[in-house]
Amino acid sequence: MGDITQLLFDIRQGDNQASRLLLPLVYEELRKLAAAKLALERPGQTLQPTALVHEAYLRLVAGPEEQNWNSRGHFFGAAAEAMRRILVDGARQKMSQKRGGKLQR
Repeated sequence: MGDITQLLFDIRQGDNQASRLLLPLVYEELRKLAAAKLALERPGQTLQPTALVHEAYLRLVAGPEEQNWNSRGHFFGAAAEAMRRILVDGARQKMSQKRGGKLQR
């Protein structure tokens, strides 16, 4: 079993130390994934790849949901989905402000 897969298994078992050890191993790959996601966005995006990686990692590892990754590929798929949701949430927030999202009826 690879280092990343073993750490994912340890996180699933409740080992808090494993989540701290996981980030340095997956950081570069997550950063490349974030840069690719941001390259598809409209110009003028204020979110940087580093911030996107950190936000996605927090949602994945420190989130209220139970982490249940079967493999390294499953983890990176979940990371890609988390990044997509972060970008969608940001776009929705921007559009709501543009359309008078703070108006009181």
